[in-house]
Amino acid sequence: MLEIFTTIMGVMMSLGYYPQAYKIYKTKSAKDVSLSTFLIFGIGTVTWTIYGFYTKDLTIILGFLVGVFGSWLVVGLYLFYKNKNHE
Repeated sequence: MLEIFTTIMGVMMSLGYYPQAYKIYKTKSAKDVSLSTFLIFGIGTVTWTIYGFYTKDLTIILGFLVGVFGSWLVVGLYLFYKNKNHE
């Protein structure tokens, strides 16, 4: 039961990157986004996902795999829109 709960919570926490990605995409601006923060998150999520695969821990894999895509999506959108002026 605890494993199911922690897996669900891990996935839900990783979904937290997506509202930021959506906001960047919707506004076509990354003006108030900290690139260093999302790079740290991106590196962290990749590291934990690799660790999850290494230990064969499905809870860690599922929780952080969603975060890998979300955090790097924010970084990618930041880099794409950082110099765009859509005012």
